[in-house]
Amino acid sequence: MSQPAQRGQPMFILAEDTERTQGEDAQSSNITAGKAVSNSVQSTLGPRGMDKMLVSDSGDVVITNDGATILEEMDIEHPAAQMIVEVSTTQEEEVGDGTTTAAVLAGELLSRAEDLLDDDVHPTSIVEGYHEAARIAQETIDEQVLEGSVDDDLLENVAVTSMTGKGTGDIGARPLAETVVEAIRRVESDGVDRDSVRVRTQTGASSSATALVEGIISEEEPLHENMPRRVESANIAVLDLDLEVSESNIDAEYNVTSVDQLNAALDAEESELQEYADTLAESDIDVAFVTGDVDDRVASALANEGILAFDGVDDDEAESISRATDARFVGTLDDLETDDFGHAELVRVEKFGDEELAFIEGGSKAESVTVFVRGGTEHVADELERALSDGLDVVTAAIEQGGVVPGAGAIEIAIADGIREEAASITGRKQLAVEAFADALDVLPRTLATNAGMDPIDALVELRSTYDSEGTAGIIAEGQTGRVADPLEAGTLDPVAVKREAIESATEAATMITRIDDVISSS
Repeated sequence: MSQPAQRGQPMFILAEDTERTQGEDAQSSNITAGKAVSNSVQSTLGPRGMDKMLVSDSGDVVITNDGATILEEMDIEHPAAQMIVEVSTTQEEEVGDGTTTAAVLAGELLSRAEDLLDDDVHPTSIVEGYHEAARIAQETIDEQVLEGSVDDDLLENVAVTSMTGKGTGDIGARPLAETVVEAIRRVESDGVDRDSVRVRTQTGASSSATALVEGIISEEEPLHENMPRRVESANIAVLDLDLEVSESNIDAEYNVTSVDQLNAALDAEESELQEYADTLAESDIDVAFVTGDVDDRVASALANEGILAFDGVDDDEAESISRATDARFVGTLDDLETDDFGHAELVRVEKFGDEELAFIEGGSKAESVTVFVRGGTEHVADELERALSDGLDVVTAAIEQGGVVPGAGAIEIAIADGIREEAASITGRKQLAVEAFADALDVLPRTLATNAGMDPIDALVELRSTYDSEGTAGIIAEGQTGRVADPLEAGTLDPVAVKREAIESATEAATMITRIDDVISSS
C-alpha cells in the first residue's frame, strides 16, 4: 500500500504482499463469517436439537450437540468467526452451559446489524443501541428471577433442562439429574467446591448404570497381580518420588573384576529396593500412590507385604487423592510419618473389560465425589460426560449466582418485550438498534420451535400472546413435537447466570465485529 509523498513519489507503509479490505466489504465479510459460525450450531439448540458428527484429519470422530465442543473441534480460520467461538468458550468457562444460546444470539445480532448498516445507520449508533438494550435485558432478567429458596427439586429441574437431549438416551435426564444434585450437595458447605466433583467414564454398560461414588476413581492399575484388590480402613500414602535404584548425578565408570564384586553390587541393589518395601510395611501403609516409577522388584516385595500400590499417578490425580483422603505429598521415605498418611474406608480394584479401576471411597475428607458414567460405546459415554458436566455446572451456578429464571425461551420473550417497551423513550437512530436487539432475541424461541417441529412464526405469535395474558410462556418439548405452555409448570428452568452471561458475551462479540471497517492481513 502506498501514500503520495511531497514530491510525487509513493511512500510505502505496508508490505507489498499485505491484503487490505475496507469499508462495507470488510463489514460484510466479518458479519457473514460470524453468521456462518452461528448457523452451524443453530440446529443443536434445545431438547429437540440435532447432533453433529465431527471428523478430524486423523479420523477421530466426535458426535455431540454441545455448542462449545462443536466450535472447539471445527477448524475455523476467519478472525471474525473465531470471535464467535470465543463467545462460546467464555460462556463455557464462566457458567458451563448456554454456549449454543450465546453463539446463536451473537449471530442474529450481527444479522440485524447488517440490516441497519444497509439502512445507513452508523456502526457507533448500533453499538450504543445494543449496549443500551443489553442493560435493559439484564434488568428484565432480575425481574424474572423466581422467588424463594433454591431447593433440591428446583435444582433437579435445572439439571434436567440442561441435560435433556444431550445424549441422555432411554434413561432420560431425570435419574441423572438426581445424581448431579446429590453430587453437588456433597461438596457444598460455605459454597460449592465444584472442583471436588469429578466425572469418570467407562464403557461396557448402559447409561442407567451411572452412579455416584463417594470418593475418587483412579485409572491406574495395581503394580502386581498378587496385590490385594480390596482394602478396608486403608492407610494411604501419596509418594512424590521413584522407588527404584538410586542413580548418581555424576557420570562414572566402575570396573568389576570378580564375581564377588558383581554379587556385592547386586546385593546392594536388592537391599536398597527391599528397604523401600520394608519402610512402607513398617509404617503400616496399606495403599501407596506413587507419582514416579516403581521397580518391579519393589512391586513384588510390596505384594508380599500385602500392600496395594500404583505408580505413574499423574499430578492432578495425586492431588485429588490427597484432597479426598487428607494424605500429604511425601518426597522421601526418610520423612514418612504417621501424620502424612491419608485414610479411606475402602480402596477396591474392579475390572471392566481389559481395564482395572481403583475406587478410593469414604476418605477422611469425603467431600470429594466422582460421577461414574457408564455408556454402551465410547461416543455415548463421552456425550453423556459432557451432559453431566453441564448439569453439574448449571446446578452450581443456580446455587451460587442468583437463582433461576423460566426456561424454554420464556426469558427471551420477556426480555424482548421489556426492551420494546423502553425503546419508545430512546431518541435518535440508537432506537433502531435497541429494537433490532429485541428482534434478535426472538431467534432463540423461534429456533426452539423449529427444532421441535413447530411452525416458528405461529409459535412466536402464540408465545407473545400467551406472555401478554399469562405473564410467562415457553416452548415445551412434548412427544415428537412441542407446544406453548408455562415453563414453570413443566419444570423447565435456567440459571440466571447462564442468561446473564449469554446476553453479555453475545453483545460484546457482535458490537466488536460491527465496529470493524478495515481488515489488514499479511500473507
